[in-house]
Amino acid sequence: DHVGGGFHRYSVDECWHGKFTLSSRRHFFHVFAEFISYIFSVCAVPHFEKMLYDQGQIANVYLDTYVITGDEYYSSVARDILDYLRRDMIGEDGEIFSAEDADSAEYEGAPRKKEGSFYVWTSQEIEDTLGENAELFKNHYYVKSSGNCDLSGMSDPHNEFSGKNVLIERKPGSLMASKYGKSVDEYYGILGECRQKLFDVRSKRPRPHLDDKVIVSWNGLAISAFARASQILKSGPPGTKFYFPVAGCDPVEYLQVAEKAANFIKEKLYDASSKRLHHSYRNGPAKAPGFLDDYAFLINALLDLYEYGGKIEWLLWAVELQVIQDELFLDKQGGGYFNTPGEDPSVLLRVKEDYDGAEPSGNSMAAINMVRLSSIFDAAKSEGYKRNVEHLLAVFETRLKELGIALPLMCCAADMLTVPSRKQVVLVGNKASPEFQDMVAAAFSSYDPNRTVIQIDASNMEEMAFWESNNANIAQMARSSPSGKPAVAHVCQEFKCSPPVTSPGALRELLSKTVAAAGSAV
Repeated sequence: DHVGGGFHRYSVDECWHGKFTLSSRRHFFHVFAEFISYIFSVCAVPHFEKMLYDQGQIANVYLDTYVITGDEYYSSVARDILDYLRRDMIGEDGEIFSAEDADSAEYEGAPRKKEGSFYVWTSQEIEDTLGENAELFKNHYYVKSSGNCDLSGMSDPHNEFSGKNVLIERKPGSLMASKYGKSVDEYYGILGECRQKLFDVRSKRPRPHLDDKVIVSWNGLAISAFARASQILKSGPPGTKFYFPVAGCDPVEYLQVAEKAANFIKEKLYDASSKRLHHSYRNGPAKAPGFLDDYAFLINALLDLYEYGGKIEWLLWAVELQVIQDELFLDKQGGGYFNTPGEDPSVLLRVKEDYDGAEPSGNSMAAINMVRLSSIFDAAKSEGYKRNVEHLLAVFETRLKELGIALPLMCCAADMLTVPSRKQVVLVGNKASPEFQDMVAAAFSSYDPNRTVIQIDASNMEEMAFWESNNANIAQMARSSPSGKPAVAHVCQEFKCSPPVTSPGALRELLSKTVAAAGSAV
């Protein structure tokens, strides 16, 4: 949605616009990044529904691609998605809503709703709104006087978009800027001003229905993206320009969104006495108990909240939920997880889902979570998590071998499990200090799916008690870190740790190298 941000659900036609080229001279990751941008941005007519589970997952893809390439285009798209959620999809208490419908009335009092009415434009509407910049805008977004939704018989089978336009980017902005004799910054600035004007006009139209249910699993996907963005997006150079609908906020605000949403779930959708999650909330928690997806997706989000935000409470809750997930869903004889808890006698058949479709399967996410948890705990507990992952993967071995493309996240879990030792980045110091936060940002400045970031304040008794009980070597590392330093980093791998470093630059350099052979065991 070029005007309002976020992504619509899927394409209704087979049309793809733009040009994607491969070159053997280009780095694989840059080719992959261009391909990701291509597939997400160039269909003709979408189904206009916006789903929360799409926004969280796509934002994370763009965050990863930004870290890999350093290209600010990808960070801008991630911000676009998250800013859309902040503006339109979050309740007063921080809860994140589920979806916006595709249909809406063309005008107040219209007898029926129509697909995409809120989002499409006539050429005349754009000219009336944008004045002298209308031609530039129309050329950029392929707007035609006759409408542009007639490119395929599948684009508008019910003739709802006759004379209407979906905004479609077909050519790179740099090429279009040259055509109009403008710098790229000036050109994008004009487009941003135009989108702002169209947004203001569009805001007066009847909005699509907002599905204000709060679903734990979908909130988990969004919380993960907000938490990760709070550190990853700090790496942008000073003075970076943002264009509407990107707000250009301080990335710390994204962490605040993530924590508020997690607190809502803990307060409204979690029964602390029974240690059970509810599946959803609308004017109160639903009677339906939480499913495997709810636990697994939330655990993943809490691990991200801890790694990127540093508060021990999120790690403690993640560990607690993992124990409950095992009690409710784990097949202790056969391996893997059932989708439903075994407490409801009316459920006659319990299944184990493996398909990573529009949402990942609970089993795939659970496998990822346990690999991550295994790198936090001491050897005994770590081996327990790894055994559970091995048993889970064995359950789905045939599917992984014969149809791995249908289980991409589970393939990632299998790949992560084969890494001899995940890289641990242990940060010790005053978490509130700017120096410590700079060190955290440095820890996430490169792409490494096999990295775990552990943040410790040695003066925090609750944190030290957790590490004493679960990984005494980490606790010892925290106690023995150089005093008088606001932030100290250790990088550990293959049971060896580097000497401590105290600057973000030194940490970035260390992360780019193999950890020295000498060091203490963890």
